[in-house]
Amino acid sequence: MSEGLRERKKRETRLRISDVATGLFMARGFDSVTVAEVARAADVSVNTVFNYFPAKEDLLFDRQGEVVELLGKVMRERRPGEGAAEALRRDFLDALDTGHWRYGIHEGGDAFHRMVGASPALVARLREMDDLRTDSLARTLADETGADPGDLTPALVAGQICATLHTLTAYAVRRMLAGESVAAITPDLREQAGHAFRLLESGIGGYCVRREETPRPAGPWS
Repeated sequence: MSEGLRERKKRETRLRISDVATGLFMARGFDSVTVAEVARAADVSVNTVFNYFPAKEDLLFDRQGEVVELLGKVMRERRPGEGAAEALRRDFLDALDTGHWRYGIHEGGDAFHRMVGASPALVARLREMDDLRTDSLARTLADETGADPGDLTPALVAGQICATLHTLTAYAVRRMLAGESVAAITPDLREQAGHAFRLLESGIGGYCVRREETPRPAGPWS
């Protein structure tokens, strides 16, 4: 078997296990399903499950790495002239307008949030992911601004941004769990987000602005 085919089969196996586990968790609750039951339903051994997912929570949060690195990625890809707050406001509103899952606000997401809220283990994992996401953003801000190791500014800015995003998401989730659709929530949430980021930008709006790149002069070998 070629290396490419082997890696593809591994990805397919990992995705199948995660999909089966998510279906069981959604139907019966995270704490009511055992890893052995997931293995049987996915037609693999328990050892195989743990080879792909070191902890039971990883079966559900199989995109943890992507979620943790999201804000840093947005910062690295920000547009010329955009600061930290402006770039992340744009990405948040884009996710809201397109129904993307990356901030947890999408149609059908209420069932997921209800399941997570019913499990202390999953709530704890979400808090851990929030901390990791804040740390990841702080490292990116430090890299992007060339901050000294002892400069607390990147960590302070990352904390404010993540607190703002957490507050907006929590507000939306509360309304979703109360039975409102995302479509009904969106107009008000956009206004709330605008207000939240204006408050944020009044303090850190000019931080980490990407400068316009100056074209390099042509040399003799250009």
